[in-house]
Amino acid sequence: MRSSSRRLLASAALAVLTLPAAACTSDRPPPSASVAPAGSSGPRDKGTGAQSKFFVQTDYDAQMAMRRAQPTGSPARPWEQSIDPQLVDTATYKKAAPYHLCFSNAAVDNPWRQVGWKTMQAEAALHKEITRFTALDAEGKDDKQISDIAELQGKGCDVLIVSPNTTATLTPAVSGACAKVPVIVFDRGVRTDCPVTFIKPIGGYAFGSEAAEFLIDKVRPGGKILALRILPGVDVLETRWSAAKVAFDKSDLEVVGVEFTDGDAAKTKSIVSDYIQRHGEIDGVWMDSGATAVAAVEAFEDAGRPVPPINGEDQQDFLKKWSDAKLTAIAPTYPTYQWRTPVIAALKILKGEQVPKVWNLPQPTITQDNLATYLKPGMPPLHYALCGCEDLPGYPGTWGGTP
Repeated sequence: MRSSSRRLLASAALAVLTLPAAACTSDRPPPSASVAPAGSSGPRDKGTGAQSKFFVQTDYDAQMAMRRAQPTGSPARPWEQSIDPQLVDTATYKKAAPYHLCFSNAAVDNPWRQVGWKTMQAEAALHKEITRFTALDAEGKDDKQISDIAELQGKGCDVLIVSPNTTATLTPAVSGACAKVPVIVFDRGVRTDCPVTFIKPIGGYAFGSEAAEFLIDKVRPGGKILALRILPGVDVLETRWSAAKVAFDKSDLEVVGVEFTDGDAAKTKSIVSDYIQRHGEIDGVWMDSGATAVAAVEAFEDAGRPVPPINGEDQQDFLKKWSDAKLTAIAPTYPTYQWRTPVIAALKILKGEQVPKVWNLPQPTITQDNLATYLKPGMPPLHYALCGCEDLPGYPGTWGGTP
């Protein structure tokens, strides 16, 4: 990597650690001079509306640089790779096995988290030195997770892993725990740098840009784009959309609608059908989450229209539809394999080995060229292809699949 890119990533590391950085939390970032004013991301508003209050230029720039960076470590084990790691010493935490790992989980309230939780448990089971693994589920409630973190501190944990429900609200609880036990945060960020390491894929800006750039390449100039979002005020979804806005505002495409689907398949299908009737032709569909991508595809099929270029995610139902219907598609990802990494990081810390302060994992994209690699026969429709679980005991049955 060029030295200028390395300096950019290093300078952004603290900002990445202390701002919301992962899936589904509704905290807004604090006022900051680096937050772009409305409409500042491009020379024109191409139907995309005002820029999100979540847009932070330094974080956007860092993620764009990471998309081009080469991760360190084996490509066969992407959950152990890292992008431009800035290593920290952990010698003060070194202790002899056996180990008791504790985990405060935000929730298991969607398929992505369910797949991830199964993967984490299977990873922990691989290591004989882990003799206890205590996990508490916050059920998507901040107050319960605050209580859970306090409870876990009294259980003799050697390491505490936290996936925060929300960012700002959980920050004091995480800060308090750091004074008593080494803490690992993953998936979603907190506004303190006290955790030993913060583990995440590249992030939402990378996802949103990947999908938007694909449509810009595949759709004719002047083409009509429908953008489908799940919910407002969710950090990773806001950054996905804000990055797409940057790309669309610089393009020759017209965004004819930005609609919220609530992640509901029937609502998604209805919205797409309405836009087909209203505009006669939709030339591309951008989505901030692929959970309802199949419903969007079916709306075109029901209307007797060709399915335009579209993005989804690595859910099996979309990948199968893509393959069967020969769609023009792409699937940016937010890899579920990241659930293995905190267990691996915990063992490194307890053995006194260095770990990255911000552990940026690679974030692959599924394209037509590698689609067959990620399409997994026998796995359930809502299984995530990038689970990183194929080499774990119990696969595929533990994840709902059949041999």
